[in-house]
Amino acid sequence: MGTTTPPRTLAEALRARGDESLAGLLRARPDLLSPVPNDITQLATRAGTRASVVRALEHLDRFALQTAEALAVAPDPAPYDTLLALLTGDGQDDGDGRDDAGAAITAALPAALTTLREQALVWGEDTRLHLVRTARELLAPSPQHPSPTGLGPTVSEATAGMSPGRLQEILTAAGLPATHDPVSAVSALAGLFTDRTRMAQLLDTAPVEALSVLDRLVWGPPYGEVTPNPAPPVQWLRDRGLLLPVSTRTVVLPREAALHLRAGRAHRVPEPVPPVIVAAAERDPQAVDRAAAGQGFMALSTVEELLKLWNDGGPAILRAGGLSVRELKRAASALDVSETVAAFWIELAYAAGLLASDGETDERYAPTPASDEWLDLPAQDRWTHLATAWLAATRTAGLIGGQDAKGRALSALGPDLDRSAAPEVRRRVLALFASLPPGTAPDPQTLLARLRWERPLRSSIPGGPTGEASDLRSRIALWTVNDAELLGITGRGALSSQARALLDEGPDAAAARLAPLIPEPLDHVLLQADLTAVAPGPLERPLADMLSVLADVESKGGATVYRFTPGSVRRALDAGQAATDLHAFLATHSRTPVPQPLSYLIDDVARRHGHLRIGAASAYVRCDDEAVLNEILADKRSATLRLRRLAPTVLASQADPGSLLEGLREMGYAPAAESAEGDVLITRAGARRTPPRTPPAPVPEGPPVPDATLLSAAVRAIRAGDTAARAVHKEGPDTATAGSLPRTAPAETLATVQAAAMTGSAVWIGYVNADGAASQRVIAPVKVEGGFVTAYDHTADEVRTYPLHRITGVAELADEQTP
Repeated sequence: MGTTTPPRTLAEALRARGDESLAGLLRARPDLLSPVPNDITQLATRAGTRASVVRALEHLDRFALQTAEALAVAPDPAPYDTLLALLTGDGQDDGDGRDDAGAAITAALPAALTTLREQALVWGEDTRLHLVRTARELLAPSPQHPSPTGLGPTVSEATAGMSPGRLQEILTAAGLPATHDPVSAVSALAGLFTDRTRMAQLLDTAPVEALSVLDRLVWGPPYGEVTPNPAPPVQWLRDRGLLLPVSTRTVVLPREAALHLRAGRAHRVPEPVPPVIVAAAERDPQAVDRAAAGQGFMALSTVEELLKLWNDGGPAILRAGGLSVRELKRAASALDVSETVAAFWIELAYAAGLLASDGETDERYAPTPASDEWLDLPAQDRWTHLATAWLAATRTAGLIGGQDAKGRALSALGPDLDRSAAPEVRRRVLALFASLPPGTAPDPQTLLARLRWERPLRSSIPGGPTGEASDLRSRIALWTVNDAELLGITGRGALSSQARALLDEGPDAAAARLAPLIPEPLDHVLLQADLTAVAPGPLERPLADMLSVLADVESKGGATVYRFTPGSVRRALDAGQAATDLHAFLATHSRTPVPQPLSYLIDDVARRHGHLRIGAASAYVRCDDEAVLNEILADKRSATLRLRRLAPTVLASQADPGSLLEGLREMGYAPAAESAEGDVLITRAGARRTPPRTPPAPVPEGPPVPDATLLSAAVRAIRAGDTAARAVHKEGPDTATAGSLPRTAPAETLATVQAAAMTGSAVWIGYVNADGAASQRVIAPVKVEGGFVTAYDHTADEVRTYPLHRITGVAELADEQTP
């Protein structure tokens, strides 16, 4: 502790710590730094607030939490041996049939106690261990919040307010000497319950049914309901104080009696050692890397296809935000995946900054300008960009399809999908994967058991989050296992070497590991006579972009099959390509001769393309061939277009140009849109982009962990503020007591600081800054002029200038306190 005098308060215990220990506390509990405490006393006060203690308890592992729970039911203060006995038991048989893990508990307890001390949840020497009061209130038993240990109140607490006559009846029934002193009566009853020999003799006389009642209450909850006329076994227990009244219909098993029945243990199953992660399978590490690389490449292809799908402007945004169920189904069908997987890819592209809202009046989702830069990157760099965005994202795609706290459906890209625990859980899951030998696939259930041990369910802490939050970590962990396989972080259930490099060394190292495993893009396809083209591997981007316009994807896998149709050829012509360009493109990039049916298809569609011209009247159709217009008017399918002839070569329609264009295409024609000047409008793919957008910022879980520089500065400021707060000053008629702001008249303040500047001595001042925050400081004035005092501030460890009108008062330090 750094002192021979035991600390009397948490503040004294913190004051005795070294700077490194204080920095460790602030690192473990960064909420204590918002704002930086003025002194040690304020730090101790803030460390004991309910919100801060709950947050600290939530970050304890299972055994550290069990240690705190044992201290909550132990006397305050508790010796180390008492704490150890509550965790290991007294060595007697409790009838539970379980071997004690006494050696493991004895070995693990010092580390758990050190953790609690470092986080300022426990203070004091081993002979006098104190659990901070707020933690004791959270973990101690009460009817409203039963203890996590399942223990009830002590005999003293349960008998508070009981009449002396009733106490005498209990003592007599239990075979104890009568006494008229209530305190002595309570002590005698508690002494009976803690004496194993006498307690065993008492229970030997109990009815079998009474022992069954105790068995139901011993491990909690210790409360039970009784009728006005209880059964004889229950009455036997009530008469002897083994069940004490809480209300007219509720009784409780006192803590001392429960501990006897438990053989002294506070917990039924202490867990001093973390669960072992069991290997589900052993894989060849190289096969794992290849499988992960293949899945990673498929991930890139899927995201690219999603961007192409929304190239011309994606789906509209719901009024409440997000994507409609119908649009999600449409995207899933286009990507040939389930809706759950489609939601994951959409959210990942959004988190990576590749998709966003266009911000228009008719707001829609569309690719961002950053998506074009991403598409130009090498495949390995594109993968690390996605993987890094996934690791840091707090948006949780697994929640999509569920409901929020108000019963509203959670939609893809909608609000309320941020879960601040997600990044920490993802990294912890992958760290557990990495702790296994390369190629080892862990069993998911043992993985979850380990995570629950490291962060017990929050519902175990009364007053902590409940509902979804109580099991959220487990759900995120399972989603992480699935998402990691989809993204290529894992392969065949085991962590890949490129993912290990990403976690340990960063994106550049991961890209270097992944590059040799990704196939080189090809510059050719194989054309077939059935109007299809086979791509035997990934294609170079210009070839892939052009082919995606000229043909439709028919199937995917190791090879991609494209099919040429009249509609796909017309799409290429609409994009500004001529028939000669298409023939040249296919001849250049095909390793097989261009089939004659494909050449005929291109020429036939090109011959009819643009023969009809559509413009805005509302809309019109013009054609130099009157017979074609006659054919359209005679076709019954054109009735919905409401056409009428304006001239031999012109038809007018009440439909808009887009609807007219699509209607005639459905009838088998190949019309082209034209501008007001009569020129053919060319529709180029990928023309719609959002304005520059930044990816969604992750929502942090609590304050960020401070860096070493901030921690060092904060510790110095707290130490200096503590020195100022506890400084001993010379008493004067207008000075305040130590620890409060000094108060002096302005003239006396000026005279005192001038004298200190001349003599080079330090003084103690009270100062109120521009925000109205008051503080105490120890300064050594250097210069006083113009209404300001320039001084070396021992509190801040730097030279500062203070306006004299903001100094509330000044006092000279006692000689032995002068810095």
